[in-house]
Amino acid sequence: MHISILALEGFWDTGLVVTLDALTLANKFAAAQLGGAPRFDVSVVGVRKRVRSGQGFAMPVQSITPDSKPDWVIVPALSTGQPEQLLPALERRDVRQATAQLRRWYAAGAGIAASCIGTFVLAESGLLDQRQATTTWWLSPLFRQRYPNVRLDETRMLVTSDRIVTAGAAMGHLDLALWFIRQASPELANLVSRYLLADLRSSQAPYIIPNHLAQADPLILRFEKWAREHLKEGFSLQDAAKALATSARTLQRRCEAVLGKSPLSYFQDLRVERAQSLLHGSGLALDAIAAEVGYLDGATLRTLLRERLGRGVRELRADLR
Repeated sequence: MHISILALEGFWDTGLVVTLDALTLANKFAAAQLGGAPRFDVSVVGVRKRVRSGQGFAMPVQSITPDSKPDWVIVPALSTGQPEQLLPALERRDVRQATAQLRRWYAAGAGIAASCIGTFVLAESGLLDQRQATTTWWLSPLFRQRYPNVRLDETRMLVTSDRIVTAGAAMGHLDLALWFIRQASPELANLVSRYLLADLRSSQAPYIIPNHLAQADPLILRFEKWAREHLKEGFSLQDAAKALATSARTLQRRCEAVLGKSPLSYFQDLRVERAQSLLHGSGLALDAIAAEVGYLDGATLRTLLRERLGRGVRELRADLR
């Protein structure tokens, strides 16, 4: 499998390095234990002859030529973790060149993958339009507003759609690298993941911070504050809208546009976050925690936690120790 990693100016150091390390380790184990197969032929390419990382390290890259015909292209994240940094970066000439090259590679039959903020570069190419995708969770409101034609689900860690693969935030780069290894050999992927102490993760949901998402919109931020003050009372869309001096329809629309979910669903996110905090630090029984977040009994809360986080109460208590 020939993989080209497309490194752009200001790439996130860890994202590129963890991808290279995982694939190099796979080659090492394949040679030592699996007779040399499969093998990943990895090159770092760029639209410039040399790029610098987000930490300022110079990185030599191979030039892209008409003969460059990778099986897969991976786009690592840029070191632009905030909207005010990211939006100007997406307008850069080298990024525009890169998105055009991604379209050419895809048209020639290559698969395209991106992780974390690299998914924004991929979305700029238009290749994600009408497809399911994930992205870095803390920039999901910006992603949703900038690319309304993408069917975004930021709770997922990794999404495949035909020859397009997107992975979630930060260390999603490692999840993506393991996905490539798994396509070639599940046995090899298991070996690499055990050496790197990398658990298989299907969801970003346990890591999402609702307050961070709310800051993308003034009305949503006010709604979040109101919701936190009323977790014990249960949810009423009409009461929330009245308290915020807006209409229920407007609140519903803003939540869908910014968060990709209903006000009730976001209210439940806050309940889950508060319940996790109490599971960790309060010593309260589950029924008492349920009462604190507006449920009549622990069974209902247990079901919600399992549904939203994919873990039971015992697992969550163990994770938080």
